[in-house]
Amino acid sequence: MSAPATSRSSDDAHRVLLVQELYRRYGRGGTSLRFRFWVKKYAWTLTVGGAKLLKRALDIVVSLAMLIALSPLFAVVALCIKLTDGGPVIFRQVRVGQWGREFPFPKFRSMCTNAEKLKDALLAQSHHGSGVTFKMKRDPRVTWIGRIIRKLSVDELPQLWCVLKGDMSLVGPRPPVPREVALYTLADRRRLDAIPGLTCIWQVSGRGDIPFPQQVQLDVDYIESQSFWLDIKLLLATVPAVLLGKGAY
Repeated sequence: MSAPATSRSSDDAHRVLLVQELYRRYGRGGTSLRFRFWVKKYAWTLTVGGAKLLKRALDIVVSLAMLIALSPLFAVVALCIKLTDGGPVIFRQVRVGQWGREFPFPKFRSMCTNAEKLKDALLAQSHHGSGVTFKMKRDPRVTWIGRIIRKLSVDELPQLWCVLKGDMSLVGPRPPVPREVALYTLADRRRLDAIPGLTCIWQVSGRGDIPFPQQVQLDVDYIESQSFWLDIKLLLATVPAVLLGKGAY
């Protein structure tokens, strides 16, 4: 009985040595492989998350600074609007944001108080034709102060509050109204994949002069290539675009 017992003991010893050798060769390497897998798995998540945090930080800092710095201008514009016809200073709409979420959208009122009622009679004069968006040069509904603040995009400045709240970003596709979204094709809806913004590629490339299909393509191009530095570039390009007033009416 001693010989078989000795044989089993020898086999067990060999198994222990084999396990130790396998661990020496592959155990540490396996840990390294698992670590590299973890890094690759979560690197993209960390990168995207970091970019979102950086974009949000830029939105908060810039929007808050502009709201404070431009408050005297806001007061002057509000007074001019009020003295023009006695109507409300702020015009509020519902706009559609990221993934179809609706949010309140403020602007300095640049049109007469019954502008929406008069719109149906003017639809045929839209220079975008019978497409999704309505744009009209020399719109008779626009007041004298409205023409000035539209030309310089001052009417959009109350949306800095939306940026501060997080409903909008400084840079992103312009938010549409629900009735426009109802006419969107599946391809058009890609515009809703990003947080809407105050400015975007087509805003600095011609604004209202750019037809809607091209606006969609430019918005999709931004969504697919957005970065912190692209946002900075577009913000800087917005300044001369606003001063020149091309496509603003």
